[in-house]
Amino acid sequence: MSNTRPLRRALLTLTLLLSVSLIASAQSHPDWTTPLTPFRIAPNLYYVGSRDLASYLITTPAGDILINSNLATSPPQIRRSVEQLGFHFSDIKILLISHAHSDHASGSAAILKQTHAKYMVMDADVSSIETGGRTDFAHFTPFPPAHVDRTLYNGSTVQLGGITLTAHKTAGHTPGCTTWTMQVIEAGKPHNVVRNVVIVGSVTALSEYRLIATPGHPASYPGIAQDFAHTFTTLDALPCDIFLSSHGQYFDLLHKVARMQTEGPSVWIDPTGYHRAIAQSRAEFEADLARQQAAAAAHSKSPHKS
Repeated sequence: MSNTRPLRRALLTLTLLLSVSLIASAQSHPDWTTPLTPFRIAPNLYYVGSRDLASYLITTPAGDILINSNLATSPPQIRRSVEQLGFHFSDIKILLISHAHSDHASGSAAILKQTHAKYMVMDADVSSIETGGRTDFAHFTPFPPAHVDRTLYNGSTVQLGGITLTAHKTAGHTPGCTTWTMQVIEAGKPHNVVRNVVIVGSVTALSEYRLIATPGHPASYPGIAQDFAHTFTTLDALPCDIFLSSHGQYFDLLHKVARMQTEGPSVWIDPTGYHRAIAQSRAEFEADLARQQAAAAAHSKSPHKS
């Protein structure tokens, strides 16, 4: 019996930490937990997330694919959205994520338990997912760990019921941050129209990130700055008609939802907005990198450096 007490205490501590972090997240980011009426974006592609934490349902005759499980409290909200659209939560056969942070992957364990879906994750994020974020370089909020059924690599494809998604490793925000692309076919006259969908993982270099190594302070992870630079090159080259992301703010979700009431689904076709967002994010990253490089150079010249 005595051997079980440390384990129980550890589990209780973990539960308390998760509860406190969830409360803090809800208070700091109310749009993360505020429901949004689900809607169709394009054929076979639906929005089932909250007002900011994006989750996407891709439907096929062989079952469905879900991208992003969001917070540990999000699965009931996602399930309600799926069912409100007339689909069955149990039809989800594959679960994917944008990256291994608690606001996009905390709900995975619960969704996998409810649906028995196969979990597929980019190689460099697998360890973080299976340890509940404990191997994440930034040591952010831990989350319930989940088993990964298939390890993905840059360029891997996920196929189900005639739908193909391609995983692009767009690292930096996490080492395995993933941008998903797919094509949808819209009926048109005289011909059907093929639209390229891009679901950006994340391109933010958070304030905690060290983009360069300085004496006594290594980079957040080796090659992080090079990864970000490569990510922007990759994203800029992707053909994009329908611009989406892991956070609604990044692709102007709420404004577009409001416009959709009068303009219809054409609001999601936004290649200009996509390239503008990528260019702005690249400029912000390059400015941050330059600031860190300048600070490191000034420190190296300082006679009072430690």
